[in-house]
Order: sequence, then structure tokens, then C-alpha cells
Amino acid sequence: MTKTGKQPAETAVEQNVYKIFPNDLNSKHTVFGGLVMGLCDRTALIVAERHSGRSCVTVAVDSLTFLAPAHTGETLVVKASVNRSWRSSMEIGVHVAAENSFQGDRRHVVSAYLTFVALDDDGKPTEVPPVLPKTAVEHRRFVAADERRAARLAIGRP
Repeated sequence: MTKTGKQPAETAVEQNVYKIFPNDLNSKHTVFGGLVMGLCDRTALIVAERHSGRSCVTVAVDSLTFLAPAHTGETLVVKASVNRSWRSSMEIGVHVAAENSFQGDRRHVVSAYLTFVALDDDGKPTEVPPVLPKTAVEHRRFVAADERRAARLAIGRP
């Protein structure tokens, strides 16, 4: 049974925020990378579950690139959306910005691509709806996701 497709905007997380405090810092006084990785994974999970209507698990992180540091007192703003889906898997793109809440300026600090699989009630992979890209950006992400998947499969990764 094929499920009705969804547009990325229907399931996107537009703004998951996290205030950085001193206990979130590494020895160089920038935000601990593992904390950011966790925020990416959790936010992407929300998108995957919204898109599929099922419980989902992370099966791959294609890339998680730290572009700039974030500091205490800043706010991390995490955005995520589904780029593409296949039979039971979905690629979710994540963008993290660091925001100075007093001045309102933001800078891009992390980009990531995570792949999730939807599970049925028995914990087995189950079919997910297709992604229906609408905008030019969504179409570009849709095509690029298939290229990343092909590269993963070529080296034996899910």
C-alpha cells in the first residue's frame, strides 16, 4: 500500500532552540560538539517521525560538519527538513545557527545529513510516504539526497 506523499514544509522543524550555558562548553570554551550532534539527531528524529507517522531510528549520519564555534550565552537554532524518502528510509537535512539573542545576528555553525528508518509495531522497517518537493530548493535537496544515498550504497553503507 503506497502512502500519500508529503511536502517537506509539512513536517519541517523551523526552530528548535537551545541556550548555551557554561556547563555546555568543552575545554576550548566553545560548545561541546557532542551536544550539538545530539540536538541534530533529536531534531531530525522529529522530522522523520512527522513524515513517516512511525517510530524511527537513526541508521546513518552522512556528514556532520562544524563550520564555526558557538559560545556560552549564544542560542543554538536548529532547523531540519526531510530531503527525500525511499522505501523505508528518509534523509533529513539539518542546519544549526548560533544566535546572539541581544543583537539578533546569526551565523551558520553546523550542517548535517542523517538517515532514518521507520519501524512498524514489530520493530521491522516499514514503508514511508514519498517526499513531494515543491520549491527549487526542495528539488535541489531531493536530487542531492539520492546522490548521497548512491554513494553510501556503493561503499556498503545503509
